[in-house]
Amino acid sequence: MSPTQSPKPALRLVQGARVQTVEWSWFCGHCAAAAPGDAPPAPTARVCRVCGLGLLLETRSEVLPTDRDAFLVIDSALSVQAMSRRAQALLAVSEEDAVNRPVVELLVPADAEAEGPSGFAAAIVDAAHGDDEPTTAVVRPWNTFGVRLRARVAPCGPPRAALIILQDPDERRLRAVS
Repeated sequence: MSPTQSPKPALRLVQGARVQTVEWSWFCGHCAAAAPGDAPPAPTARVCRVCGLGLLLETRSEVLPTDRDAFLVIDSALSVQAMSRRAQALLAVSEEDAVNRPVVELLVPADAEAEGPSGFAAAIVDAAHGDDEPTTAVVRPWNTFGVRLRARVAPCGPPRAALIILQDPDERRLRAVS
């Protein structure tokens, strides 16, 4: 390689590239109720006005959970910090028993040989540390074999954490293919 050649290709400006704007919405970390208004709630008003139990969190609008979704909020230490009623029923554990426990005591990757940066734990850590792109993983309850759940992992907060939305295997949506 000559001294004038660069080991990396030169960067170039791409004209007309679209910048995708991401919309964020607030929701209750317990009942998934939407926060009133579009403005962020005041720090002293972050307890849900609907259920009175959950903390208001912000996430990307396209992954915003509803009251029909089973979801968990996991911190960067991979500990459960919140859990919806639907997740409690799906995983057969109460929120009181799940909070501050490692997520691996509730959910594990469905593929026992799954490794690498695309793994379930890596997706949680990435979301909790600032990766704004939602990812998908296949998981199972830690003590149940043969059950597979699709998990959507996205960032939420503050404080920064990962939102895991579980798709109940009984609620798979089928669509007609022509």
